[in-house]
Amino acid sequence: MKYLLLIALALVLLWWWRTMGRRASGRGPENKAARETPVQAPDDMVACRHCGLHLPRPEAVTGQQGLYCSQAHQSAQEGS
Repeated sequence: MKYLLLIALALVLLWWWRTMGRRASGRGPENKAARETPVQAPDDMVACRHCGLHLPRPEAVTGQQGLYCSQAHQSAQEGS
């Protein structure tokens, strides 16, 4: 019985050692996926003309006098 436990322990240790070796060498699936995903460039940050909140440019509302964080702030600033 003790020999079966030693063999099982040796197999678990061998499996663990091999998976750690793959991760360290970059051959593991998690490193391969990280290398294949393209890195997206960060968006430019702009400030709301009404309240000064910084937000990504694609999320900003464009008005006649500048960029705003919401339609309500655009209306409040340009309506006055």
